[in-house]
Amino acid sequence: MEMISGKKSKQTVRPDQVFNIYDSLAFTIIELIVVMAIIGVLATIAIPAYIGIQNRAKITTATADIVSIATKLSAYVSDNGIGPPSLAEVHCDHYLDPWGHPYKYLNLKTAKGKGQMRKDRFMVPINTFFDLYSMGPDGKSVSPLTAKASRDDIIYAHDGGYIGPAEGF
Repeated sequence: MEMISGKKSKQTVRPDQVFNIYDSLAFTIIELIVVMAIIGVLATIAIPAYIGIQNRAKITTATADIVSIATKLSAYVSDNGIGPPSLAEVHCDHYLDPWGHPYKYLNLKTAKGKGQMRKDRFMVPINTFFDLYSMGPDGKSVSPLTAKASRDDIIYAHDGGYIGPAEGF
């Protein structure tokens, strides 16, 4: 509107200039549904990948902890000729695996029989001086590594020749 000599003049509005609520800049329901579908597809791809990366990171952390504890245990064996009675002797009793469980230790020289020793698929003990392992994500474990409860354990085997998931041993 223009001011002409102090008075407002009326402008004529053409029909194609009329504001239409449906021509606004807002999104339509169809556009929102398409965007939600795209987000859903991306989430379906990204979430399992993220969970896989998290699991690998936890396995790596448990492996590093076992290497650290095993180094202390090996030094104790070198100094004393026999492994310690517990992880407390090498100040590792406070270690928890990434799943919140304490690491398991067994001194094989003082163990009663072979029942508690970790065993491979041929039922042969996997270590000479001590067994050291994490019970893995399920928090369960039994002596033979071939048992379902032990497949996800993170183990110290062949006296340090293998440290990692039991399923890969």
